[in-house]
Amino acid sequence: MSSYPLGQSEADTITSRTGKKLSQITLDEVKKGNVTADDIKISAETLKKQGQVAKEADNPTMDANFQRAAELVNVPDDIILDMYNKLRPNRSTKKELILMAQELLQKYNAPHCAKLVLEAAEIYEKRGILR
Repeated sequence: MSSYPLGQSEADTITSRTGKKLSQITLDEVKKGNVTADDIKISAETLKKQGQVAKEADNPTMDANFQRAAELVNVPDDIILDMYNKLRPNRSTKKELILMAQELLQKYNAPHCAKLVLEAAEIYEKRGILR
């Protein structure tokens, strides 16, 4: 069973996207210039651990959110922003959403996110909120 909050219980094992341990990210290290903006970006592994905590707390919805977030760690910010814009009602065609899902799956290995976009395309079609 995971100890929550992870930042306190696992500060020596949780790492950022660059591999820096959470325990190494301190105000003193920032002041010395030893911590960069990339060092404070969360890793997929940490998000998966957070998902595990949610799962153990019987919160499958939160677990699924963390799993999708873990997939998005390696997706460029501009692609994520494009995805969110396309997911707004009346902003995309069904084809555009399907293409976005294919890109998430094939280029970024994000099957849970791709599934979410495909589900949105179906729901938007039923509700008449596609462009």
